[in-house]
Amino acid sequence: MTDDRKHPEPPASSPAPHARLRRFRVDVGTIICAVALLQSLLLVAFGYWGAEKLVSKVGESAHKVNHDRVEDNILAFLAKTEGLVRAIAHTPDLHPAGHDGEQTAELLWAALEQTPEIDSIGVGSDDGHFLMAMRHPAPVVRQVLREKDFSTETWEYKSPPDSDGDEDPRRRYETTRIEAFRSEDDPVHQDWFTQAEKAQRAVWTAPFVLPSMKELGVSHARPSRRQDEEGVTQTIVAVASVSLGHLSNLVRLFGGTGHGHSALLSADHHVIARSDHPHSVRVLEDPDEGVLGALHTHMLANGSRGWTEDMAFALVHEGTHYQVQTSRIPATDWHLVSWEPEEALLGALHRNVLWSLLLVLAFLAIALFISLRLSKLVTAPIESLSRTARRIGRLELDDLPRESSRVLEIQHLNQALDESARSLQAFRKFVPVDVIRQLIAEGHALEPNGSPRRITAMFTDVEGFTAIAESMPADVLMRQLTDYFNLATRVFARHGGVIDKFIGDGIMVLWGAPTDLPDAEYRACAASLELHAEMTELNRRWQAEGLQPFRTRIGMHTGIVIAGVLGSSDRLSYTALGDVINAASRIEGTNKQLGTRTLMSETTFEGLGGRLATRRIEEQIELRGRQTRMVLYELLEVEHQPR
Repeated sequence: MTDDRKHPEPPASSPAPHARLRRFRVDVGTIICAVALLQSLLLVAFGYWGAEKLVSKVGESAHKVNHDRVEDNILAFLAKTEGLVRAIAHTPDLHPAGHDGEQTAELLWAALEQTPEIDSIGVGSDDGHFLMAMRHPAPVVRQVLREKDFSTETWEYKSPPDSDGDEDPRRRYETTRIEAFRSEDDPVHQDWFTQAEKAQRAVWTAPFVLPSMKELGVSHARPSRRQDEEGVTQTIVAVASVSLGHLSNLVRLFGGTGHGHSALLSADHHVIARSDHPHSVRVLEDPDEGVLGALHTHMLANGSRGWTEDMAFALVHEGTHYQVQTSRIPATDWHLVSWEPEEALLGALHRNVLWSLLLVLAFLAIALFISLRLSKLVTAPIESLSRTARRIGRLELDDLPRESSRVLEIQHLNQALDESARSLQAFRKFVPVDVIRQLIAEGHALEPNGSPRRITAMFTDVEGFTAIAESMPADVLMRQLTDYFNLATRVFARHGGVIDKFIGDGIMVLWGAPTDLPDAEYRACAASLELHAEMTELNRRWQAEGLQPFRTRIGMHTGIVIAGVLGSSDRLSYTALGDVINAASRIEGTNKQLGTRTLMSETTFEGLGGRLATRRIEEQIELRGRQTRMVLYELLEVEHQPR
């Protein structure tokens, strides 16, 4: 008989341990939610008050960023123009007339070509001679020769340079026609000449009418005193000019959103450039209308402070609130002013703050209710997430289910699993996609293994890369290599090629591994032609930037290889091994010997089936490291291919 006293039954009022734990967890969650709700309400109230104050600061800062961008653009233009004029003025052999004037004209043309921001550049001497290169109204060299009783003015119209830059340098800017006539123009009496000579330093002129363009512009002039061959001291002034209409384009960078505008005011309070009126300027205007007139009035009201210090202020004009920023350009004594409607700048931010407040309040109201139901929303999501975790363990990363749950911890766990899946997917960037797919589909163990496959192997190489690398900075070289590899990768992918590895400046590409690929020979040859064509365009862009071009050499061979996962127990790689790989590499190297760009073996040629133009190398070639000679074919360039 069992002694009931030794085994008492638990009291009916005493809940089971798991029930007590569950109730405790729910209660704690509710308390935490309530406390968090109270704290959040207080924080939201203070946050909203602070956010409204911060919005104004943000608007002011955002506007200043736009303003500073325009100011930096103006300063860069001034510095570039001043540097160019300084270089011209300090040129030893600078002559506006005579036989040496031709060399000076070439120098001015070269400077004008490299500086699209300016409209003209020239030099004048105190004996009345003047030489200028201009791009308006047409490419022209304007020369004024001062005689005893009169001046002769000659306009030599030039042809623009070849856009490809392949023309003979001696034929650049050839004269197409010449106009000559008597002239009343005397550079000695021009404002830029007299101001620079008087100041004996570089000066920026006030706006004046540019004789060649019949519109207002400004000039930067720098004097240079030197002795001629007879020992007579002479003053030569170098000058660069820009029209006010062109200057307005510099301030148009402001207001990329389409709402803000900028303007430049001269020291005597005239408008010399403004983004909202980009056109040729023939008469100086006063800033007495619109928003510009209102902010100009505000600056005048601040006296000297408004014209000597950088200012930021708010302005109301015709019921619209504006953010305004001003700054002084020291080199010219100009004033840059910019304005932007506050609604366009901050309206969306104000509304976002209000909506954020409403959403936070709604979320906090719902959070208390959710906390009461947490215990019922845990078991099923966790089981579902465990199944997802097992799929990730089997590398089944596609179409992973996402568990919808109101429990924050479940959301975090779901997010963590999602991040794990994305991390494994990122692994695909280091291994060809086709390789990953085959390993997953066939269930290969992560250990060395391989199988025979018929492939077409390609090796690429950059001609003279060692010399190129020695002559270039490392960062520039890496940028070029990155652009080159990105282009090649896209081309090979379009034609079904799988990049096995990058070898310095070379690339090893496979067609037919890890998966079978019909017509691999034709695909590889088509990829070669497209790569050469794309590289022609890329080299053209590089040369325009002053970079050295890449000339790609390619070698191809077709045959049986051992392809698969190879390596050690600690590090594996998918690759292909065999004589085909070695032969393809040697064929590529033969390009250097034959002076060709793309070579293929006879096996690859036979698989091509005559669909692309080729040329048989008459002499059988002995490849380096091989005892037997091979018949090679050159793949002709695009222009030789049948249409």
